[in-house]
Amino acid sequence: MPSAADSDTLIFFVNGRKVTEENADPEMTLLSYLRKVIRMTGTKYGCGSGGCGACTVMVSRYDPKKKKVHHSPATACLVPICSLHGAAITTVEGVGSIKKRIHPVQERLAKCHGTQCGFCSPGMVMSIYTLLRNHPEPTPDQITEALGGNLCRCTGYRPIVESGKTFSSEATVCQMKGSGKCCLDSDDRSLVSREEKMCTKLYNEDEFQPLDPSQEPIFPPELIRMAEDPNKRRLTFRGPRATWIMPVTLKGLLELKASYPKAPLVMGYTAVGLRIKFNDEFYPVFISPLGLPELHFVSTSDNGATIGAGYSLAQLSDALDFLVSEQPEEKTKTYRALLKHLRTLAGPQIRNMATLGGHVVSRPNFSDLNPILAAGDATINVISKEGERQIPLNGPFLEGAPEADLKPEEVVVSVSIPYCTKWHFVSGLRLAQRQENAFAIVNAGMSVKFEEGTDTIKDLQMFFGSVAPTVVSASRTCKQLVGRQWDDQMLSDACQWVLEEIRIPPAAEGGMVEYRRTLIISLLFKFYLKVRRWLNRMDPQKFPDIPEKFVSALDDFPIETPQGIQMFQCVDPNQPKQDPVGHPVMHQSAIKHATGEAIFVDDLPPIDQELFLAVVTSTRAHAKITSLDVSEALACPGVVDVITAEDVPGDNNHSGEVLYAHDEVICVGQIVCTVAADTYAHAKEAAKRVKLAYNDIDPEIITIEEALEHDSFLSSEKKIEQGNVDSAFKQVDQIIEGEIHVEGQEHFYMETQSIVAIPQTEDKEMVLHVGTQFPTHVQEFVSAALKVPRSRIACHMKRAGGAFGGKVTKPALLGAVCAVAANKTGRPVRFVLERGDDMLITAGRHPLLGKYKIGFMNNGEIKAADVEYYINGGCTPDESELVIEFIVLKSENAYNIPNFRCRGRACKTNLPSNTAFRGFGFPQATVVVEAYITAVAAKCNLLPEEVKEINMYKRTSKTAYKQTFNPEPLRRCWKECLEKASFYARKQAAEEFNKKNYWKKRGLVVTPMKYSIGIPIAFYHQAAALVNIYLDGSVLLTHGGCELGQGLHTKMIQVASRELNIPQSYVHLSETSTVTVPNAVFTAGSMGTDVNGKAVQNACQILLDRLRPIIRKNPKGKWEEWVAKAFEESISLSATGYFKGYQTNMDWKKGEGDAYPYYVYGAACSEVEVDCLTGAHKLLRTDIFMDAAFSINPALDIGQIEGAFIQGMGFYTIEELKYSPGGMLRSRGPEDYKIPTVTEIPLEFYVTLVRSRNPIAIYSSKGLGEAGMFMGSSVLFAIYDAVTAARRERGLSDIFPLNSPATPEVIRMACTDQFTDMIPRDDPSTFTPWSIHVS
Repeated sequence: MPSAADSDTLIFFVNGRKVTEENADPEMTLLSYLRKVIRMTGTKYGCGSGGCGACTVMVSRYDPKKKKVHHSPATACLVPICSLHGAAITTVEGVGSIKKRIHPVQERLAKCHGTQCGFCSPGMVMSIYTLLRNHPEPTPDQITEALGGNLCRCTGYRPIVESGKTFSSEATVCQMKGSGKCCLDSDDRSLVSREEKMCTKLYNEDEFQPLDPSQEPIFPPELIRMAEDPNKRRLTFRGPRATWIMPVTLKGLLELKASYPKAPLVMGYTAVGLRIKFNDEFYPVFISPLGLPELHFVSTSDNGATIGAGYSLAQLSDALDFLVSEQPEEKTKTYRALLKHLRTLAGPQIRNMATLGGHVVSRPNFSDLNPILAAGDATINVISKEGERQIPLNGPFLEGAPEADLKPEEVVVSVSIPYCTKWHFVSGLRLAQRQENAFAIVNAGMSVKFEEGTDTIKDLQMFFGSVAPTVVSASRTCKQLVGRQWDDQMLSDACQWVLEEIRIPPAAEGGMVEYRRTLIISLLFKFYLKVRRWLNRMDPQKFPDIPEKFVSALDDFPIETPQGIQMFQCVDPNQPKQDPVGHPVMHQSAIKHATGEAIFVDDLPPIDQELFLAVVTSTRAHAKITSLDVSEALACPGVVDVITAEDVPGDNNHSGEVLYAHDEVICVGQIVCTVAADTYAHAKEAAKRVKLAYNDIDPEIITIEEALEHDSFLSSEKKIEQGNVDSAFKQVDQIIEGEIHVEGQEHFYMETQSIVAIPQTEDKEMVLHVGTQFPTHVQEFVSAALKVPRSRIACHMKRAGGAFGGKVTKPALLGAVCAVAANKTGRPVRFVLERGDDMLITAGRHPLLGKYKIGFMNNGEIKAADVEYYINGGCTPDESELVIEFIVLKSENAYNIPNFRCRGRACKTNLPSNTAFRGFGFPQATVVVEAYITAVAAKCNLLPEEVKEINMYKRTSKTAYKQTFNPEPLRRCWKECLEKASFYARKQAAEEFNKKNYWKKRGLVVTPMKYSIGIPIAFYHQAAALVNIYLDGSVLLTHGGCELGQGLHTKMIQVASRELNIPQSYVHLSETSTVTVPNAVFTAGSMGTDVNGKAVQNACQILLDRLRPIIRKNPKGKWEEWVAKAFEESISLSATGYFKGYQTNMDWKKGEGDAYPYYVYGAACSEVEVDCLTGAHKLLRTDIFMDAAFSINPALDIGQIEGAFIQGMGFYTIEELKYSPGGMLRSRGPEDYKIPTVTEIPLEFYVTLVRSRNPIAIYSSKGLGEAGMFMGSSVLFAIYDAVTAARRERGLSDIFPLNSPATPEVIRMACTDQFTDMIPRDDPSTFTPWSIHVS
């Protein structure tokens, strides 16, 4: 091992400035370096595993061979700084800033409303910016591809894509009329409401500054000189624990590999980095042959191409693209199969980092490339000091057979991929939870060679990924099939034999066992059809084509660039120009979001003597703690203290919520203790050394069913009832009963829970900076934990990087945990949860079990409904009682059922407590409602839409809890949705499509919605605001609401601007704080603008009343003059505004009340296409009509609707939480919990704000933050419509469980066919499954 003395100087550039590190640490990532060492906080931490794109930067390197600079995106969380020697890094700060000049990418992202919370925005900017550096005029498809590795939880992606499309030279208007003209510009005004003029432009493109590529920063000349230096020497960087060595010759590399055979070769660090982070692996030496010319090349011969092992997967893709364009089609079948999988493999950042050699050698069992390379007869060229040799990239190699493996001292130089011959067919197939940036659930590489001119199998190869610990070869099956004809009998035997050969054990890791077995043979069938098609193309006379109805099974769903139109009411032309209300005003922080200058909690500069907190959590669901030994942790370097329940001066259990477990743990993920240390790395390392021993306690309750068995509840039953349900059941034509399971959802806010607690030197004061929806609640918990009056606890909340309900109650508990640590150590404490800990500790949306009994007439009219709801509340009360109340109250949705009974209870289980989540129970409960409506339609042989129409509220009525309302806006949204989405014509077209296609089906539904705003408890609607006018005329506005990305502060500035009749630029809003506005309620329930807007309006009106006498005396004066005069006359320029709140109430004893101030109505029409063989689906089009009344800011409101819709769509389709039978959450990051990416959004997305009146609310507006969530269920029911079509054709029942989410697994297994019938099934009593559902 080299000694410390020979550590070289690491040189790279960041944003044009040279960085030299004398003691570069190989274990430090670029993200840590940027944020902690050089204090550039624009690059964000979102997941730490390269899966979310929040930390995207641009890495530029000079290629001395090509004399060119190449720019590539990279996730800074996976880039070791030592790999950057000689590279130039550009971060979001280097692209542009408010202080210097903002870049067109940043400006357009902001002005197109592509930011909401802003936490993902720097990463989005960097992905688009890097694309523009390589392609100044990108195509729309290149923009969509560039964003494939970036997650956004707020916007729904459409405005982000649109901001990128403004750089494209291709037309960006919708081509609905096929003429290239926008449908709204034609004479046909059918899309435009006749009552008032509708607008479709949310921004003005004329404002955009042009992109001038010549103005971009140059690549540092010093780095060019370094790259071209002929006398390069080996470099060694030595850190405290590890050494990084960079050889500059192949000979040097081989010598190093001989000296350190166990040292990993690192180029992209995407495999090794994750093993270090998640598997606790440690490597004392890293060998990094970056830039070795012998590893970076493409050579071709008559037989095929050889590609250097150092090529990144993105370079591999470019090389294959070139070869495909140069060579005849029949030769490049393997290359085209690889290209198809390379398009969706991970995201662009990882594809630009990971290398071909690294991918081949690490042999992940989920590899999308290795099965194809093996099927295409690729070979690996390796070298060592002993010489060169070839290893076949085949089954034995992929399965890790010792005789087929690399020796420790060997290095992969390249991979040779032969051309295909005429009668050789190669294909790659895969299916993942979502289309891109997701590991395959099952993938395959298959190839067949035929005897020339025949369909007799000469050679067959099948390799499957994600079905075993390694990629596996079905070699035995393949051998048995040699000599057979390529016909149906061969297929039948192949399926049977391959299932026997590849046995996935019933308790296999990853679960989904029966689905994966089905996928193995479904993918084999797809390959069979593809080959039949190829043979037919070769000789149509000799080889018959596949049936026309099967053709659509051949292709995967394409990835296309989404487009759409947003329609809203134009502002009255007579409205004063200065009045911003009703205009699509940009989010007040949007530019700061896009430049990375918006400060989040963890971006606050370090505080003197600051400590970092790491958590130790329970690994048992229900157990007694028999011992807690922290001695080893305390002895670790940098550790200051370990904090336990004993250290809480006041309440450790406040309102039923436990800060630190004491004596007993009640769920996996409960905080037992925390470690405070000088760095987070030290704290985390020490946390691993804490020793805990337990004795399990019975019962351990995980699921709702178990809770019902043990009578385990968090609250009493809630019930509403109208009519006489029991008697009505006796007078109906038919009765159906059913049960619906709706699983939970993770918030996946981009900014994890973050708190900084700073103890003050006097009077036991404590200052907290926290990302929360409810600062008062944090103050309450900290005050209780520290036994200090609330007046001494100051909570500051500037902005949160997304919240969605997950930052209502949880920050209070975590804030108290942090404050106790700060109190004990007497030092500031920074507590930022890692993504995995955040998902484990904070839980999410309540899983729900719904049971229904419905009585109806043969014409579809529902006469009676008896519905029961149970939710999985977890181990403490949290918000569960309120959630079940909401579920019961909202359980009728838009339907008027004369005899209606609904009961609900929150179950107590040994899971982390579920909490508030956008929609607050409504998105789960109404799945049950729409499911029974669909079931009634099936029984009556009607369309679900017809049954919805029959039972929908039609005139001013009372709800089941006796609240009067007028459903006229509901009827209007419903009618417009049916008409303008051309529902009936498209339904017919879908049915035609379904007749012609056996393996793909389309579904189309319209879903109505009656959504209530606010809370049935009046005092939760109160709000206050403080408005200060300063002597220069500027205004400081503070209110009790929190900015979470929804644009609340922007709307409040619009309100103040209108009320005071001053430009928006005069009004400043800094933060929300318990110091300025005390006792504020939570920002939730879609009522942030409603209540705070009224308070701001009140404060402004008070101030204006005081100024009126002055204005009357000098009506032509300026605002500044009036303010100065008021001061001279000793008139107060500060006012507190107050809104008492909506006077709602609910009497649960009587089951009646005016529970909600008003309702938001809407309707959504979604069309999907489903692949019955794999369970994949594609969302083709969505139309949303939302009753917005009068929109204060259409851009923000449409952003909320679209973002909520995509979040809802994710909830109902691909987002799946997996728990072990012992209650441990298995899905703890973007690798195994899939939220929608840009490829999941509708190909066509139309949103219309429908006008109505709402005099009770400010400016007659409505709260729209949550309503769009349930609209996502239109996708769920469209999927079930498509599955029903498939089942009907296969002679199966129309009525089957409509559970949520409709994952690919659920879809595929519902489309029962010969393949699902063929798979082996296991007796559930003989094994313990890897994961379970908890509803």
